[in-house]
Amino acid sequence: MNTRADVVDGFVRRAGRVGVWVPPMVVDASPATVIAHEVGRIEALDYGSLWTGERLVGGEAFARHGQFLANSARLVVGTGIANLWARVPEAMRGGAATLASAYPDRFVLGVGVSAPVVVDRLGETFDRPLSRMRDYLTRMDEVDGPPDTHYPRVLAALGPKMLALAAELADGAHPFLVPVEHTAFARAELGSGKLLIPEQAVVLTEDPAAGRELIRGIYGSLTDFSKPSPYVANFRRLGFAPDDAGSDRLLDALFVYGGPDAIAARVREHLDAGADHVLIQPIAHDLTGIVDQLAELRSALP
Repeated sequence: MNTRADVVDGFVRRAGRVGVWVPPMVVDASPATVIAHEVGRIEALDYGSLWTGERLVGGEAFARHGQFLANSARLVVGTGIANLWARVPEAMRGGAATLASAYPDRFVLGVGVSAPVVVDRLGETFDRPLSRMRDYLTRMDEVDGPPDTHYPRVLAALGPKMLALAAELADGAHPFLVPVEHTAFARAELGSGKLLIPEQAVVLTEDPAAGRELIRGIYGSLTDFSKPSPYVANFRRLGFAPDDAGSDRLLDALFVYGGPDAIAARVREHLDAGADHVLIQPIAHDLTGIVDQLAELRSALP
């Protein structure tokens, strides 16, 4: 039987250095026929993995990623992330094991505690995220049943304590909305032998001002320091202040604009800083537009 170390090493061999992250709201707005076609295009372009998130008001994580798996033959598919508020730990383990057994060596479970703005809408209280995650993972691992199918489990981890938990009870971390400096920090916190899979949003444009305006319209709320969130806490740890909210300085650290060579250079910076695999997220209004950009970028990427 494979060990977890075998699974982690195997992910890097199968998925290579670059994968794709697509916004869940874009996927949710796409008909099933379009999703099938575009997933096939992503695989044909030889990207190693495909990930999306879970909004709790759209496609359910395991159903959605099962759709990705069913419409591809080789892609590694990862939940980025499956929200622990959406299901009890026993169901999380069951869903992951079902996909991992149906599609051997092609599924990664990313788990996260979400953010206050999402949890508040559920009528729940976002508190004690670290202890909540520890308890959740412990319950997952204590499920009484047949032996679990091995698959990598990574956490949506930004701060040192959650990264330490990812090193202790998971196979690594999947940070979102982070600069290269965070990748170096995360690698130091995780140590060696753990997966580090950051997301990097990109804007394929030669006009940085236009790229920044596009980003402000989409991600402005996540860079607003007046709204407490794990992202804002992470920006503060990295030396950004409230005056940086929406600033060119912050946006340029988090996002990359330019042609294929500029975007490839940022991906290599993450890899050089300790990432095992980098998920690029092209900014576009629909899934076909995202894949069109992926096609333009592919030859320049590692």
